[in-house]
Order: sequence, then C-alpha cells, then structure tokens
Amino acid sequence: QPSTIMGGHGGGRMRIGWVGVGVMGRHMAGHLMAAGHELSVFSRTASKCAPLVEAGARLASSPMDAAYGADAVFTMVGAPSDVEQVTLGGGGVLEALEPGSLLIDCTTSTPSLAQRVAAAAAGKGVLALDAPVSGGDVGAEAASLSIMCGGSDEAMGGSGYLLDLLGSRVLHMGPAGAGQHTKMCNQILAANNMLGVCESLRYASAAGLDADAVVRAVGAGAAGSWAMNNLGHKVVANDFAPGFMIEHMAKDLGIAVSEAERLGLELPGLANARRLYDALLAAGHGRDGTQALVLALDSPTNPA
Repeated sequence: QPSTIMGGHGGGRMRIGWVGVGVMGRHMAGHLMAAGHELSVFSRTASKCAPLVEAGARLASSPMDAAYGADAVFTMVGAPSDVEQVTLGGGGVLEALEPGSLLIDCTTSTPSLAQRVAAAAAGKGVLALDAPVSGGDVGAEAASLSIMCGGSDEAMGGSGYLLDLLGSRVLHMGPAGAGQHTKMCNQILAANNMLGVCESLRYASAAGLDADAVVRAVGAGAAGSWAMNNLGHKVVANDFAPGFMIEHMAKDLGIAVSEAERLGLELPGLANARRLYDALLAAGHGRDGTQALVLALDSPTNPA
C-alpha cells in the first residue's frame, strides 16, 4: 500500500517509480533521489539505469514492477504509443498502482491520450497528471524546467511538491490534456525559433560576419531567445550533440499538426518546420539535436 494519501503531501520520504531513463529523465529522477526519495527505475535499455542504481535506486523489471508499493509513478518515454503501453497496457503501471497514489506523465504526448489515461486512473482511484516539460537536458540537469500540467486540482495539489524538485516554473493549465495542449504551443514556438536561429546565423556567415559574435550581440537584444543563447554557438560550430533529439521534435510537430487540423487552424510556420524536420529524420539525423536543422537549410531537399 502507498505510505500516504497523496493530496497535500508534506514533503516526507516517498516511494517513487520512474519509467523511462533518457537524456532528460536520468537527471529528473536523480533530483528526486537527491531529495531523499526512494526510487524504483525501469528502462527498456537497463544499462541507462546504471547511474541511478549505483546511487541507490532499485532496478525494476517492468513498468508494473516499478509501480508496486509506489506513492507516485513518473513516466517519461518516447512516444504516445509508449505512454499507452507503460500505463494502460499489460504489465503497465496502472496494474500495480493503489488508490490514492499519483501517476505523472512527463512525456510529450497527445491530449486525447492524456484524457484516456486520466479516466483509467480515476477508475482505480489514482490521481493522474499530464505534465510535459520544456528546457531540454540543460533544464533537466539544473532542475529549472518549465512544467505544464493538466489534471484535477487534487492531482495537481498532490504532485506539486515533487514537481517543484524538477522545475523552476510549474503551472496548472487546466483539466486532463491541458498540459499537452500547452506543450504543443511550446513546440510550435520552439521549432520556429530554431528555424529563425539557423537562418540568422547562415545569413551572418554569408555576410562575412563572426557568427559567434552575432550570437552574443543578438542574444542580448529583443530578438534573443533560449534557442539563440543556448544553441546558437553549437549551430556555428556544427555541433549537433543532442539536448533534444530531432526524432522527438518531429514526433511532437506531427502531434501539433494533427491537433491544429482538428481545431480548424492553418499554421504555415508549423507546417514548414515539420517539413524540414521530417526531411532531416528521413536523412538519418533523428538522433542529432534540433540545432541540426541548419543542415536542412544547406540542402532543403536532401539534407546530408
């Protein structure tokens, strides 16, 4: 049985399951451990859990195993199909979570799936929150993420203490699915910002400017952005090491396009960004960081 009923938890030691240990998830899970919580961790690639296990986490054999006896379970996996599998599927966390526990999904997924997960969780007395994050590996490591939450007031109240350990801004955006809709707003903006950074710096190079100096000059002004200040120098250096991978951005933009169409919106900037990221994905750049978008500008029809 969970050690507490979660609403209004006062900050004591908790048993937490964590499913999905990727570039960001490993840092986020580490912050919970550093705060004194007891973690059980699961990843399809068990070796990714090694640093957390060495720090004292228990290696779980399945999502359901990670959820046994947990006060709260976090999921942060790759795609909506993965969310569905680890939450609603056979051997998923909802098969083990007890009434009064929390299910917090930090994956960028679809609003409709977030609503389905919340409904299934409610049927078991579990409080569910869709809580996608923004800030990349830098924000995950620094615990400075922006966390956009959808769910009931009770779920938000029970989750806030934990989410505050992971982010500098945690906002309740509305009912189940509202966190995912907010993340779509974020991804539309992030994709277009990254395109602007790449175009700006290609212009700088073509004009014979010191592109690194342009990053510093522009980044301090009204056109400055997180993308320019954190990734601009990487674009200049052709450093495509990922903080956030193209394969994940392409997935997110696909969701955004589908949601926009469902809402009757025509968003040309979103459509163009999706086309360019899809081209990079098809050219084998899925595991590169989103700043590799510059390659699509060099050869928009066939990025190398």
